[in-house]
Amino acid sequence: MKNKDFVAFGAALGAAFFWSFSFIWFKIAYLAYNPVTVVIFRLAISAVLITSIGLFLKRLQKPSRKDLWLFILMAFFQPFVYFLGESYGLKYVSSTVAAVIVATIPLFTPIAAWYFYREKVKWINVAGLTISFLGVGLVVLNSSFKFQASPLGVGLEFIAVFSAIGYAIVLKNLASRYNTLTIIAYQNIIGIFMFLPVWLAVDFKEFIVTPFHPQAFRAIILLAVFSSTLAFVFFTQSVRQLGVNRSNTFINLIPVFVAVFSFIILNETLGLQKIVGIVVVVAGLFLAQAKRRRKKSKAIEVYNA
Repeated sequence: MKNKDFVAFGAALGAAFFWSFSFIWFKIAYLAYNPVTVVIFRLAISAVLITSIGLFLKRLQKPSRKDLWLFILMAFFQPFVYFLGESYGLKYVSSTVAAVIVATIPLFTPIAAWYFYREKVKWINVAGLTISFLGVGLVVLNSSFKFQASPLGVGLEFIAVFSAIGYAIVLKNLASRYNTLTIIAYQNIIGIFMFLPVWLAVDFKEFIVTPFHPQAFRAIILLAVFSSTLAFVFFTQSVRQLGVNRSNTFINLIPVFVAVFSFIILNETLGLQKIVGIVVVVAGLFLAQAKRRRKKSKAIEVYNA
């Protein structure tokens, strides 16, 4: 194996590691701050970092006027709707449950691509989707097959999943004309303006009377620096060397990482049924991608945890 491959594998693993920790850092940030406050500060810090990196590397492109509405629509799906669903969902379900649900995004994307772009859906994609849903059921249901996770929280996390699919559809129109740094920079900047009126209406009054909480604010900084910035830089480097599908295989490990981190850091319970469910979800994810690896893909899939 070439040294470049080791670097690329390390980059993909690093991205998955940082995105996994985002589910933990969200929970820590909630010790003092509300979801919209966490998101808007995360986006603001990340936007400054991504824009600075793009300018330094001379990789920041200026969107054309005809593409501006696509950037706005993309930012509406993600980060706006995506983070509303994910962040509020995390107030009602555990980090592990949220990660398992969000991990199903790559399974739904081919179905959306078939509907909007008439791309073929293989039987193995359908099989992977079915198997992963069985795994999700094991994670969110108890031994009597009744909801042990909050239905509201699960619903909010699936809103994040479906908004990510809408994001992927719009992204496909932009990925051939703009690089990843440009896309992430503009979606974060536009996302800040979308979240600002919501923050002022919902969280601002409580935020200004909330005492500064070092641990919670440190979690927001970690979210911005590692999950929203460095993870994307690492993942982009991996995609250049390994391709989209091989890199996405590492993303399938996120539910496993989150389950372990949540157990160690947040003291979340991790019973046998949940462990089996996580294994089934990951197996379905790998199965769904196995056939697709044979075919080269030009689309760039950007994960955002």
